[in-house]
Amino acid sequence: MSRGFLDRIRTGEIFIADGATGTNLQQRGLMPGQPGEVFVLQNPTAIEELARDFIQAGAQIILTCTFGGNRIRLRRAGLEDELVSINRQAVELARRAAGGSEVLIAGSMGPCGEMMQPYGTLGEEEVRRSFGEQATILADSGVDLLVLETFYDLNEARAAVEGVRPASSLPLVLSFSYDRGRKTMMGVSPAQMAQAAAGWGVDLLGINCGRSLEDNLTNLSELRAATSLPLWFKPNAGLPVSDDQGRLSYSVRPEDMADAVPQWLANGAQVVGGCCGTSPAHLHAIADAVRRWKG
Repeated sequence: MSRGFLDRIRTGEIFIADGATGTNLQQRGLMPGQPGEVFVLQNPTAIEELARDFIQAGAQIILTCTFGGNRIRLRRAGLEDELVSINRQAVELARRAAGGSEVLIAGSMGPCGEMMQPYGTLGEEEVRRSFGEQATILADSGVDLLVLETFYDLNEARAAVEGVRPASSLPLVLSFSYDRGRKTMMGVSPAQMAQAAAGWGVDLLGINCGRSLEDNLTNLSELRAATSLPLWFKPNAGLPVSDDQGRLSYSVRPEDMADAVPQWLANGAQVVGGCCGTSPAHLHAIADAVRRWKG
């Protein structure tokens, strides 16, 4: 099935990915600041129901709740001993939500959450081992593709890919977040990311999260001009506003994202969905817009 995904991508087929994990789980009881992986252990029903809601909204690709599932990040959360069980169970929850359908399961892998040398203490070998370990567990658990998402540092991204590739030959997405608008927090532009990743052996390049829909569209256009690889695009629903209890809300409406979809597709995005703030209602609007665009 995973090889079929790349074959279909190469023919120009458009896929609809899911929406946000963390912000939607907060609407279902996850405490602000808690990693979503806590719910894999404590409230798996909420994760399975969210995945099912996204599938009903039109998602053809569901990401596992393993964004923070690498050893380094789990260690900070006090969950290092649950590394294997979290990753395995998250895949099982996504697969259960998909049922017998052809929905693809993507193993989500976020950055380590710590700075690499010389800005921090993490060394390249530790990063490679951490991502290789997580990729092995996700692949052995039956995911169809792997997604390195929300990266901002070229050095960490390269080390992550170097860790993943010996561990798995599954289709691999590398997606950066341009949280400064047109650049990442480390000053990386979409064109610089594409140039650096050209020889890394990834199958799709992408953009997720970030700032405004307008900034992300500009970044998508720049990325399209800089690479011939297929593009993955999951913008956030604008920037969050926090209330006095730490709960987040997003101002971008489902119809706003739907209105933007034709420009995403015209600028080369082949996998489209949403990141932070993207609810099942947002995704339903995106999916409808994709179907209208296809005619």
